[in-house]
Amino acid sequence: MKNKKNSTTENSRRQFLSNISKAVLISSVTALPGGVLSASAFSKSTINKDGDDLKQIKEWIANKQKPLKWIFTGDSITQGAKHTLGYRSYPEIFSERIRFEMNRGRDIVINTAISGNATTNILDDFEWRIAQFSPQVISLMIGTNDAAAIRNISINTFETNLRTLIQKFRQLHAIPILHTPNIISTSEKGNNERLALPQYVDIIRKVAHDCHVILVDHWKYWEDNREKVLDEKWRNDPLHPNGRGHLEMARLLFKTLSIFDDSSFTCTGTINF
Repeated sequence: MKNKKNSTTENSRRQFLSNISKAVLISSVTALPGGVLSASAFSKSTINKDGDDLKQIKEWIANKQKPLKWIFTGDSITQGAKHTLGYRSYPEIFSERIRFEMNRGRDIVINTAISGNATTNILDDFEWRIAQFSPQVISLMIGTNDAAAIRNISINTFETNLRTLIQKFRQLHAIPILHTPNIISTSEKGNNERLALPQYVDIIRKVAHDCHVILVDHWKYWEDNREKVLDEKWRNDPLHPNGRGHLEMARLLFKTLSIFDDSSFTCTGTINF
């Protein structure tokens, strides 16, 4: 009888400690003003162990009570510099979709992309461009400038840089999204310094596969629709997408994240460019 009593007491003590631990965990998640989750609430442990980042993003989006911070970074394409001709860039179209159409108005979409940037620039400026915001999701399109011969960034260096960036994103407890860039034209005179770009695109795919990262493969999509790219003029010059090109990029991102909706204007609406 004495052993049974001790066992009952021990079980009660464990249950009490378990309840305390749960209470502390809940309070730590909801402690910030306005219901905003702290960075620790989005810790690595909340991401599925099988690497299913997409499932985790879907769960976050479904919970409209908890706002998210989305970082978009990269080069001129993501910045939407100059060549959109006043139309929205794909991060801006994403913001319209997620914040207005999907009624997540308290989400914050931040674009820290800078024209002319390569992986080295983002690594050198990581704290200012990304870490200070403690984002939950980081979207990266990079490689077009890394592939430029004048930058002297080898394939191996590019891969190392890309893997390092993914690791740093994970260390922030953020989910990374990788994008391949759009196809470019190298046929025009003086525009052949990026002939190696397809090899850099392959590295992006390889890193995404190896690191279990969501991949938005714009390159493949544009290749598959090359006639439309040319006939409908998705680029403003041999390199940069115009407003139509950015709309196509945004829509592929929506499909990849499973937030595409046939009844949504950002997903299916017609714009006269």
